[in-house]
Amino acid sequence: MSKSVVVIGGGIAGLSAGVYAQKCGFDVTILESHSIPGGNCTAWKRKGYLFEGGMHWLTGSGKNEPLYKIWKHIGALDDSVEIHQPEPYREFDFNGTSIRLHRDVDVTEKHLIEIAPEDEKEIRLLCKNIRKVSKLVMPLWDLKGVKVTKKRHPGLKSLFNVMSANRAMKKFSKIPKEEYLSRYKNEGLREFFTHLVATKPAATWLCFSMGTQTRGDGGFPHGGSLPFVSRIVKTFKDAGGNIVLNTRVDRVLFEDGKAVGVKAGDTIYPADAVIVASDTMQMEHLFETKPQAAWLDEMEKTYEPTMGVLVSLGVNADLTKYRKDCIFKLEKPVEIFDKQHAYLNVTNYANDPTYSPEGKAAVTMLFISDTYDHWKEARENGRYEEEKEKLGLAVIDALTTQMPEIAGNVEVYDVATPLTYERYCANWKGSWMTMMVSRMKLRAYPAVVDNLSGIYFAGHRMRPPGGLPIAAMSGRTAVQYLCRDTKTLFISEE
Repeated sequence: MSKSVVVIGGGIAGLSAGVYAQKCGFDVTILESHSIPGGNCTAWKRKGYLFEGGMHWLTGSGKNEPLYKIWKHIGALDDSVEIHQPEPYREFDFNGTSIRLHRDVDVTEKHLIEIAPEDEKEIRLLCKNIRKVSKLVMPLWDLKGVKVTKKRHPGLKSLFNVMSANRAMKKFSKIPKEEYLSRYKNEGLREFFTHLVATKPAATWLCFSMGTQTRGDGGFPHGGSLPFVSRIVKTFKDAGGNIVLNTRVDRVLFEDGKAVGVKAGDTIYPADAVIVASDTMQMEHLFETKPQAAWLDEMEKTYEPTMGVLVSLGVNADLTKYRKDCIFKLEKPVEIFDKQHAYLNVTNYANDPTYSPEGKAAVTMLFISDTYDHWKEARENGRYEEEKEKLGLAVIDALTTQMPEIAGNVEVYDVATPLTYERYCANWKGSWMTMMVSRMKLRAYPAVVDNLSGIYFAGHRMRPPGGLPIAAMSGRTAVQYLCRDTKTLFISEE
């Protein structure tokens, strides 16, 4: 007789845990508070346009990546899913000069030197580090003590590549960000790189993000978030799993220190085990007594939220001449409360009929900064909608200076604030990732606490900086702990 498992949260972590547990023979029910599954991996429709609110590029989309095995196992990706890899993958317009980043690091190196020959030495050093970091893949490994159908562990070559990449990253990270950026004499290049690492504590992000693209990863699955999630849900249901939407869990139930189910409203869902796949930084309401663990204390002390405001436009104009991902510097910054944003990060879906009606364009712009308290105060003072409208119109004006075609042609605009993501995704301060800070340890947290049994934890907070791949891996890890504790064979990826 199979044992029952309740998963709290139907985001990527919860769906991953659900698929893995169901395939391992457990009887799984996922409870999701929102009307649709997916959590942060989401999108929404407005007047015929689809606005992508979660996925911009995906680690593990390359078929040679270890993470691809997870995406394939849970059904998110397969051979039939087209992966888009725009070329170049990033472009910055500086006073009419296009500065581009290509997936081929040799092409990037040649292009940047042509633009900034005075910075040849730094460019070559950067590209050398990118080549090293491009070999840094996120490996799969198994929990000690769990029985598996197929062992997963990084090989010697993978370990060597990780060591080499880590040495390069560590050496790079010792250089203060401002000092490193000041080494570039070319103003355009300096501006571009400054913007790319503006929300990062160190310039090492340049190597990491470019390295991901260079090795052929970081593509965009056709259709984005919604079909990506629906494929996982189908895999889960086809395996016999049950998902219940519009259901907020109020409490995890315990007997003698062991989880025995959950309470949602007036309904009790009994279970032999519970997997908490909601935001680990915002789960106090689930427990009468807060779980005690050193890793939870460390998380609370070191974590800082990565949040932002997503402004989306539906434009009745042909924007196909513009690339998908563009960065523009503004003469007049966009102001969001006390934060000044001098750049527009534009994602243009004009060439994608999934998002844009024929002859039109869905366009999104993300402004990363911590404005949660300001939005919360505006809502409490009755100014929330007014502030959203003010920002939406300011962004339209700013984008019009870069894409004149949109003038007078915006049919709909939408502003999603941190409060929006908090309301629909139940995230801590509406944040979808964790800010990388110097005091943070780059390690995965365990999925258990010592003083409780039958309860496991998953989610994008389980390893900084988070994101979709970490969420999926955490679901897998939680189920490996479950299988170890119940002496159940873990069904590995093919």
